[in-house]
Amino acid sequence: MASQPQIQVREVTSYQFSWTLSSPGAPGTFTLQLILDQGAEERLLSISAEDADVIKDLLQTQERAFFDMTRDVLMFGVSATK
Repeated sequence: MASQPQIQVREVTSYQFSWTLSSPGAPGTFTLQLILDQGAEERLLSISAEDADVIKDLLQTQERAFFDMTRDVLMFGVSATK
Protein backbone atom coordinates (compact mmCIF):
# COMPACT_ATOMS: atom_id res chain seq x y z
CA MET A 1 0.00 0.00 0.00
CA ALA A 2 1.35 3.45 -0.95
CA SER A 3 1.84 5.88 1.90
CA GLN A 4 0.05 9.21 1.93
CA PRO A 5 2.27 12.22 1.24
CA GLN A 6 2.98 14.32 4.32
CA ILE A 7 1.76 17.89 4.46
CA GLN A 8 4.56 20.18 5.58
CA VAL A 9 3.27 23.57 6.69
CA ARG A 10 5.56 26.31 7.98
CA GLU A 11 4.80 29.73 9.45
CA VAL A 12 5.76 32.81 7.45
CA THR A 13 7.99 34.77 9.84
CA SER A 14 9.15 37.45 7.40
CA TYR A 15 8.87 38.34 3.74
CA GLN A 16 10.32 40.65 1.11
CA PHE A 17 8.89 41.83 -2.19
CA SER A 18 11.20 42.75 -5.06
CA TRP A 19 10.84 43.87 -8.66
CA THR A 20 13.31 43.12 -11.46
CA LEU A 21 13.50 44.82 -14.84
CA SER A 22 13.05 42.24 -17.61
CA SER A 23 14.09 44.34 -20.60
CA PRO A 24 13.54 47.97 -21.63
CA GLY A 25 9.87 48.54 -22.43
CA ALA A 26 8.79 45.13 -21.10
CA PRO A 27 6.97 44.59 -17.82
CA GLY A 28 9.19 43.73 -14.88
CA THR A 29 8.98 40.64 -12.70
CA PHE A 30 7.73 40.72 -9.11
CA THR A 31 9.07 38.16 -6.66
CA LEU A 32 8.09 37.39 -3.09
CA GLN A 33 10.65 35.82 -0.78
CA LEU A 34 9.07 34.00 2.15
CA ILE A 35 11.17 33.28 5.23
CA LEU A 36 9.58 30.35 7.02
CA ASP A 37 9.97 29.35 10.67
CA GLN A 38 12.68 31.94 11.44
CA GLY A 39 14.82 30.87 8.48
CA ALA A 40 14.42 27.09 8.67
CA GLU A 41 13.16 27.24 5.06
CA GLU A 42 12.61 29.88 2.45
CA ARG A 43 10.64 30.03 -0.77
CA LEU A 44 10.92 32.44 -3.69
CA LEU A 45 7.73 33.02 -5.70
CA SER A 46 7.38 34.82 -9.04
CA ILE A 47 4.06 36.66 -8.97
CA SER A 48 2.06 39.15 -11.01
CA ALA A 49 1.69 42.79 -9.99
CA GLU A 50 -1.96 42.15 -9.14
CA ASP A 51 -1.09 39.15 -6.96
CA ALA A 52 1.69 41.14 -5.25
CA ASP A 53 -0.82 43.85 -4.30
CA VAL A 54 -3.35 41.38 -2.88
CA ILE A 55 -0.75 39.28 -1.05
CA LYS A 56 0.87 42.40 0.46
CA ASP A 57 -2.51 43.52 1.81
CA LEU A 58 -3.22 40.09 3.28
CA LEU A 59 0.22 39.82 4.91
CA GLN A 60 -0.22 43.27 6.47
CA THR A 61 -3.73 42.67 7.81
CA GLN A 62 -3.57 39.06 9.02
CA GLU A 63 -1.86 38.16 12.28
CA ARG A 64 -0.33 34.97 10.91
CA ALA A 65 0.32 33.32 7.57
CA PHE A 66 1.47 29.81 6.73
CA PHE A 67 2.96 28.17 3.65
CA ASP A 68 2.29 24.57 2.63
CA MET A 69 5.66 23.41 1.27
CA THR A 70 4.30 20.34 -0.54
CA ARG A 71 1.46 22.06 -2.38
CA ASP A 72 2.89 25.63 -2.66
CA VAL A 73 -0.15 27.17 -0.94
CA LEU A 74 0.04 30.43 1.03
CA MET A 75 -2.63 30.50 3.77
CA PHE A 76 -3.91 33.55 5.65
CA GLY A 77 -6.03 34.10 8.74
CA VAL A 78 -5.55 30.62 10.11
CA SER A 79 -7.72 30.21 13.21
CA ALA A 80 -8.31 27.45 15.71
CA THR A 81 -11.66 25.70 15.63
CA LYS A 82 -13.92 25.75 18.65
